[in-house]
Amino acid sequence: MITDSDIKKIKGLIVFTIITAIIGFNWRIVLSVLGSIISMLSPFILGGGIAFLLNIPMKHIEKSLNIKNRKTGRALSLIITLILFVAVVLVAILVVVPQLLESVVQLQYKIPQFIKSTEVFLNKCFSDNPWILESAENININWEETYKTISQVLSSGLSSVITGSLYAVRGVAGALTNFGIGFIFAIYLLIGKEVLSGQFKKLVKVYLPEDIGEKTLEILGIAERIFSGFFTGQCLEACILGMMFIITLSVLNLPYALLIGVLIAITALIPVFGAFVGLFVGAFLMLIQSPADAVIFVIAFFVIQQIEGNLIYPHVVGNSVGLPAIWVLLAVTLGGSMMGVVGMILFIPGFSVLYTLIKENVHSKYSVLTAKTGDEDENCEKS
Repeated sequence: MITDSDIKKIKGLIVFTIITAIIGFNWRIVLSVLGSIISMLSPFILGGGIAFLLNIPMKHIEKSLNIKNRKTGRALSLIITLILFVAVVLVAILVVVPQLLESVVQLQYKIPQFIKSTEVFLNKCFSDNPWILESAENININWEETYKTISQVLSSGLSSVITGSLYAVRGVAGALTNFGIGFIFAIYLLIGKEVLSGQFKKLVKVYLPEDIGEKTLEILGIAERIFSGFFTGQCLEACILGMMFIITLSVLNLPYALLIGVLIAITALIPVFGAFVGLFVGAFLMLIQSPADAVIFVIAFFVIQQIEGNLIYPHVVGNSVGLPAIWVLLAVTLGGSMMGVVGMILFIPGFSVLYTLIKENVHSKYSVLTAKTGDEDENCEKS
């Protein structure tokens, strides 16, 4: 006999099927609408991300202050957090920008010298190996046609650069506006985070079934713990790596030690591949200065990377994430292909949350299965 609850389930299934069919037949429109909504909400999404990151040091500062009046402690911890944030940004700018400008000025003089030394080397190479010139003479090149092609590319490229510059200026203005709105929104979130958290929990308990609501809050708690641990560890690891490079390059008396150290510390926030940006920039700068310095820097880079990857990273970041190396590589690759640098950063803790949930579910079901059958596999138990 069909009960009222069965009828409700059937109605819910019918409604779900109709909605799924509508979305399936109009998926392009749905994606376009979702994209527009996300674009409109982007300042507030950015603000939520800023609030989450600032909340990590803010919690520790608030606990350290241990002020009985919550409002006073919250306001003071927020002010200290914002001062520290601005100080870190200013230090990075004041260190990197002057060093970068100085490097650009030096490159204006060193690049011509590098080209001349390269010409001398090539002339010597050609004089010692005349067969190279003979081979080059046998290559038929229409220099007039080549010159026309290069001229066309340069002329079209110039208009593209101008157009691109205008788009870039407009994009920077929009990004600064979104950041300003998001930063203000983040401050409001941090001031009233307990109230907002309580309201969200009430919504979950009221509008979701009890078991689903509890599971949702549990998943969000795991996500908050893993993401907080990941970003804390990643920032600490980046600072340690930057200091290691500054000290090592200074001891080896290599140029651009401070610039490269800060650059590597910033780019190391991008997991796995970030520090290699500093490798290419540093190697290029030192190659112009002295090829021998570039070789020493590359060797020092890989030595420090081995020390950092095998000793520091597993203890500082690895324990907080709990994700095997193969899944870290997969997360970085997928995140980079789908969302660029932001995806590379977010996909590691995201994968870790998914990995933790699946692992707990598999272990619970495996325990029930082995309890029924009495069969246990040591390899499965260890994994």
